[in-house]
Amino acid sequence: MENKRIVIAAGTGFIGKSLAACFGKHNDIIILTRGVRPATGRISYVQWDAKNPGTWCEALENADLLINLTGKSVNCRYNTTNKRIILESRVNATRALGAAIRTLKNPPAVWINASSATIYRHAEDRPMDEFNGEIANDFSVQVCKQWEQAFNDITLPHTRKIVLRIGITLGWENGGVMQPYLRLVKFGLGGYQGSGRQMYTWIHITDVCRMIAWLYENDHSEGVYNGTAPFPVTNRIFMKTLREAASHPFGLPAPAPLLKIGAALIGTETELLLKSRWVLPSRALQEGFVFAFPEVKSACEDILAHLPRSAYHLY
Repeated sequence: MENKRIVIAAGTGFIGKSLAACFGKHNDIIILTRGVRPATGRISYVQWDAKNPGTWCEALENADLLINLTGKSVNCRYNTTNKRIILESRVNATRALGAAIRTLKNPPAVWINASSATIYRHAEDRPMDEFNGEIANDFSVQVCKQWEQAFNDITLPHTRKIVLRIGITLGWENGGVMQPYLRLVKFGLGGYQGSGRQMYTWIHITDVCRMIAWLYENDHSEGVYNGTAPFPVTNRIFMKTLREAASHPFGLPAPAPLLKIGAALIGTETELLLKSRWVLPSRALQEGFVFAFPEVKSACEDILAHLPRSAYHLY
């Protein structure tokens, strides 16, 4: 993908920064963000509040691709206030983008709206995909359902729309999940969490970028796609694989009661570690997408190759 105009809504987080770095070499990137930042290379920033119309709407004119990643991080306690912000930040931004596009003479050709693979139920019995996945009714699932509904309710005759249900994304940029995992490994605490039997659905950040480019380039692609690697593993296997890649043979496990105490202390929820997400990218595979990192071993080795040894060793 080259010489395109790509708008990334909320592009300053882990995934957004990675997309900008990947696509910014050969394309013009416009990042919608709450803060003001100077342009760097072909990457520029436009201020918005992710809720109300404003001059930021002009950034969408003549865009080839819009990627919406907006939403408060779920790495927090699920109290009443945080639940409201988690939901409203996603729904409001999606509706605001839809309203903005309706005002344009030349709207974005493609709109990829992020969602999460956590929309499927806790599954230890069988995998879930776009065709047979079962959607439950807990808080995280409700957020995803309303987020996707807000997107699907928007009719745009000149914009191809895609929902990308992204798994836990592994990469080397700050802000991703690998930093806390590697800190555990570094201090000998990188054992399995809970029972270790829960399935861990993941994807390498390189394949997130590649899948987005592939979805854009394939004119027939629309609707829901799972942005997940084809070989999810158990939590026990993921942690073992990560330890081996980092040359740490041993890691203390963390039973569920201990995780609950730790989660309360650091202000997060155990669901992020204990929910069994067993999700497959059936549509992408059937339509010919080839993963650069289909297996977690090569993914972990590649990510550690981008990091200094001090990130996962005391010496």
